[in-house]
Amino acid sequence: MMKEIKLALDWTANTNHSGFYVAKAKGFYKEAEIELQIQTPDTDNYKHTPAKKVELGLADVAICPFESIVSYNTKKNKFNALAVAAIYREDISAVVTLKESGLDSPKDLEGKSYASYKARYEDGIVARMIKNDGGEGNLELAYPDKLGIWETLLTKKYDATWIFMNWEGIHAKAKRIPLNTFKLSDYGIPYSYSPVLMTGKEGLMQDLEGYESFLKATKQGFLYAKENPQYAADCLAPFVTESDRDIDLLESQQFSNRFYGNEANWGMLEEANVNQFLGWLHEEGLEPVLLNYSDLVYNGFKL
Repeated sequence: MMKEIKLALDWTANTNHSGFYVAKAKGFYKEAEIELQIQTPDTDNYKHTPAKKVELGLADVAICPFESIVSYNTKKNKFNALAVAAIYREDISAVVTLKESGLDSPKDLEGKSYASYKARYEDGIVARMIKNDGGEGNLELAYPDKLGIWETLLTKKYDATWIFMNWEGIHAKAKRIPLNTFKLSDYGIPYSYSPVLMTGKEGLMQDLEGYESFLKATKQGFLYAKENPQYAADCLAPFVTESDRDIDLLESQQFSNRFYGNEANWGMLEEANVNQFLGWLHEEGLEPVLLNYSDLVYNGFKL
């Protein structure tokens, strides 16, 4: 009997999701007796975040940054969210400005405008990056519609934002718009995994076998995309929004492939990496509760 799994994506279809579309097209989910339904946030313009959809029972699995796992486990009405896999082995995001802005370093963002996704720790993380570069960490924060944030940078409405280099970074290249990129790790911030696959502990424990089958098929999809980037780009293309049509999907896929890992380590969230980030959040006062790896990650699957 087929198991239905509803997957809430963190963004409109992009290369961070190509493994899901490849696994569907190749029949990997069908072979695993999984019927996958993919939800994208443009259907309700982020009325609910992907993680919130899992909490509300509107989705079974969500794509989100690891910080969301922390946030849901420490909010007033706690939800036992667990990370079950990481898409990439390392962080491929960056805070960016337009090259022409002259904002060439995080400290140059002092007093400048930042288009925020309003994630719980985001503004504090960016402020700390500025401080670590010699600034005071004062930002003029703005909270535009999430799906329009990238456009606000391109139109110079705001000075900086946070992007994925394999998507908006490739988009900027296609538009011949040079960027200044500030990676968190270059400024003393031990950022963890993003994006990750999350689910609720209660639902997970009720069907470990089903979720393991889903993750095995997903792993197949991402590793197939790595070996067959043009096929992956072709699978993704029909689902890309009109505003992203000028992104070179093959180039984006090839960029992403370097960070997937391999048969032995795809999806793994390493304990030392996670605990370092959790400790940093606590030390910085961004999270008063000190959690650890076992509170937030389920790693009992054999993928």
